[in-house]
Amino acid sequence: MRHPVRVAAFVLVSTVLVAAAWIRLPYYAIGPGPARTVTPQIRYDGRPRYDPTGALEMTTVSYHQVTPLQAIAVWLEPDWALVPQTDLYPTGNVALENQRSISEMDQSKIDATGVVLRRLTTYPKQHGAGALVESTVPECSADGRLFPGDVITAIDGHPVGDTADVRRILHVAKEGQPLSFRLDVDGKVERATFARKPCGPDKQLLVGFRSIDAFPFPITIDSGDVGGPSAGLMWALGLYELMTPGDLTGGRTIAGTGTIDLRGNVGPIGGIRDKVVAAQHAGASIFLAPADDMPELADVDTGAMQVISVATFADALRALRPGETKT
Repeated sequence: MRHPVRVAAFVLVSTVLVAAAWIRLPYYAIGPGPARTVTPQIRYDGRPRYDPTGALEMTTVSYHQVTPLQAIAVWLEPDWALVPQTDLYPTGNVALENQRSISEMDQSKIDATGVVLRRLTTYPKQHGAGALVESTVPECSADGRLFPGDVITAIDGHPVGDTADVRRILHVAKEGQPLSFRLDVDGKVERATFARKPCGPDKQLLVGFRSIDAFPFPITIDSGDVGGPSAGLMWALGLYELMTPGDLTGGRTIAGTGTIDLRGNVGPIGGIRDKVVAAQHAGASIFLAPADDMPELADVDTGAMQVISVATFADALRALRPGETKT
């Protein structure tokens, strides 16, 4: 009798251990991710390049779905936390949420580039051909089919030289009228058809995208597998550093985070405390934080690392180069 009981107990324990090690829970572990140097990820043509002596680091947050055993390990780790899957994927559609995260990252690159080019060049007076898609409006015709970085080169056979051409062509289009778009997508010609329909938060007659004039020379930024909008400030600082003589870093490791819009405003982000830890792990001496996120850092021990509040791109430049006064 004892032998079967022992076998049954062994099978039960083994099953529980396997389940604890392999079954995924509807929870994610979230904590500090790696910091990544931004300047090596930025490429452009037709302008001098001034690489820094130090490093500008974008900070990230890492997350992964957990098993019961991993959940226990997370509870024991002070820098990590467990969050419900619905916190990260509110719609429940993981693929859709991930695609939106990538689009947010692509928009952050475009906005960061626009801020820097307006500051250092005659852009948008001098611009490239076409209208560059900056973002899309949820639930409109273009949502999920046009993406930040696509360049519109023609609509219904009419060449598009800039955003003014887009406005003029779409202004006379009738509601529901099919509109054929010719696009430059990463150097390849693609075509898509959209229509103006009532959509967006105000149910306006829209195709559902925002565009800016194409940049005057090729600029690419490789974000790898990182999504979301929070690297915008660091992309802008990285491009500005590379395009200007001198050295913003002064040999230092400078980390930071923050969204950026086309006017240079720096906005709040999620996971600010985790990103401070990521900056410390990277050996940063300065951490640039959005002004709106500073209250959350009031009780955080940052050690020797200086945390500087910034509300605009100009604030960040002044913090790193005190003589910088241009807005």
